[in-house]
Amino acid sequence: MKKYFVVDTNVLLHNADSLTAFADNIVVLPISVIEELDKFKSHNDELGRNARYVIRQLDALRQKGRLGEGVVMDGGGTLQIYMEKGQCIDTGLDMHVADNRILAVAFTLLKQGKTVIFVSKDINARIKADALGIEVMDFEKQKVNIDELYRGQREILVPGLVIDEFYQKKQVATEALDLMPNEFVLLRDEEDEKHTALTRAREGQMLGPLHEEYETVWNIRSRSKEQRMAFELLMDPAIQLVTLVGQAGTGKTLLALAAALECVLSLKRYDRILVSRPIIPMGKDLGYMPGDKDEKLAHWMQPIFDNLTYLMADGAKRKEHETDESAKQKVDKLLQSHVVELEALTYIRGRSIPRQFVIVDEAQNLTPHEVKTIISRAGEGTKMVLTGDPYQIDNPYLDTSSNGLAYAVERLKQQKIHGHITLLKSERSVLAGVAADFL
Repeated sequence: MKKYFVVDTNVLLHNADSLTAFADNIVVLPISVIEELDKFKSHNDELGRNARYVIRQLDALRQKGRLGEGVVMDGGGTLQIYMEKGQCIDTGLDMHVADNRILAVAFTLLKQGKTVIFVSKDINARIKADALGIEVMDFEKQKVNIDELYRGQREILVPGLVIDEFYQKKQVATEALDLMPNEFVLLRDEEDEKHTALTRAREGQMLGPLHEEYETVWNIRSRSKEQRMAFELLMDPAIQLVTLVGQAGTGKTLLALAAALECVLSLKRYDRILVSRPIIPMGKDLGYMPGDKDEKLAHWMQPIFDNLTYLMADGAKRKEHETDESAKQKVDKLLQSHVVELEALTYIRGRSIPRQFVIVDEAQNLTPHEVKTIISRAGEGTKMVLTGDPYQIDNPYLDTSSNGLAYAVERLKQQKIHGHITLLKSERSVLAGVAADFL
């Protein structure tokens, strides 16, 4: 028996290809969904683009038959638009609310003896559907299990002789281990827990040592083994995409910027640094901001300025012949010379970005499609770094399992040009660490 999937508007706005994700079943769109898409179609953000894409898909299907009666889609399955007025059974809900009209369609089909599943990313809508006796589900495509998210490292107990052999030969075979490319392994002695070796997966199922020259980057020394692993990935030119996940204060942005400054200003591997972050406020939006693009961005990019100022003040100690100018002046020079460029993600679509060190901060607020769009902008010789905390999401349409950062970590973990590490300990301050652990 075919299932009837009644799809909420937020599913289509989250993933414009979701219409074809229900196999050879019947996808039902209440007319209220079409009306809600119409409200979003003029938006200049990802929601607007998805709304327009879905509307174009429906218009193409309209050429094949009457949508009200159901049209077979190219990938299998049938799409039907359901008129609510005069056809729906009274649910007792306020029908002036669009979500309740959508639920009324699912309830009516259920009472007609159909196998109905209501699909929505809105928790409240799923709760109301469950109260009506309708089977519910979140949209599972492009979701990952955050509790089992790839961490980029593991610890293995081995005989002490294995560790001694590693230090002598600078490598050890790992045929028995199913390691991901660039995964880090801490070898620990079975009998002496202080006897360890920090290694990284290499070609040919071998564990190799970390690069000694990456111990300190731009005068910043790692404070934990996870930060040391992050520097290894950030500084290795063979790794073109790095994902850093961690709670507030673990140093994700600082480490990425330190590596960017080292690679661009000292090693000349890239032409410039491009830094971007989603413009999504925490709490109530401040509304319209005056000024040109750079002046508007300055408010959103203040965390980047804070880290750059700290790094330039610290980095000034590296060269004695440098003039005595403030860290802020140095940051201003980098911006004026376009060595460091701050950009809103709104303007990245359509660009090709060659030979740049790209940092996308707060990437947990991006959808999987947005992350795909950003990474696909990378030109020849470009390195991309995505940082964020999946447990601090301000985007109302995303959660810990459906955000683009977590999705990228899990989907790309087997790629040789990708490296990932989860930073565990807050290093910002004792107070920041207490807040992250207990609040």
